Amino acid sequence: MDFPRALRERRIERRISQLEMASRAGTTQRHLSFIESGRSVPGRSMVLRLAETLDLPLRERNELLLAAGYAPAYPQTSLDDVALAPVRAALGHILDGHQPYPALIVDRTGAMISANRAFGLIAEGASADLVGPGRNVYRLALHPNGIAPRIRNLADWGRHILARLGHAQELRDELSEYVPELEPCSGQLGFTVPLHLESAYGELRLITTVMTFATAMDITLTELKLEAFLPADASTAEALRAANS
Repeated sequence: MDFPRALRERRIERRISQLEMASRAGTTQRHLSFIESGRSVPGRSMVLRLAETLDLPLRERNELLLAAGYAPAYPQTSLDDVALAPVRAALGHILDGHQPYPALIVDRTGAMISANRAFGLIAEGASADLVGPGRNVYRLALHPNGIAPRIRNLADWGRHILARLGHAQELRDELSEYVPELEPCSGQLGFTVPLHLESAYGELRLITTVMTFATAMDITLTELKLEAFLPADASTAEALRAANS
């Protein structure tokens, strides 16, 4: 990675001027200009300040440090490590506590880490090679052998899923082939895009929420997402309670 170019590109992507970024980072515009042109080599603390100013994910902060010739600052601990046992326990409690509503934990690529028992109703009928830990939940959602045949608003929901995959172009290209075109008159009304899903307990109308570790300083934790489904109406709530009673 070319450090000056990488820094400049990230600044421009976030639409921050050199003057504004320099002010936030506690330096001068002239100094920042020299860094972005390669005329000045920043110290390790300056690279960290610039990365923090840009609000970069921890993984990208480490990449910038490496590009500038410095060791990474943020650890990446395996989720199986004994040090993260309290985190695994907390996530397990949250999954169990969300019953009878479905919930799951995924990593930055969309690979499932774990799910609660209620998620089985979401995944019912899907091919076994698309379900379970390590399987990609976005592929499960949109693949013809996944839950796509049961999604009544596949075009709308599919666009919602694809919008989350801007960082994974190869997967986005694959899944785009499974999503039908939106009708010209199709417009999403209301405050969210619900999932309309056929099930053995009738049609489910679900909305989703995503929880992350906002203050984590370990790459693994910052990239975990707990995705929880909530009923969008009373009949869905009753169906979920019946399915998990």
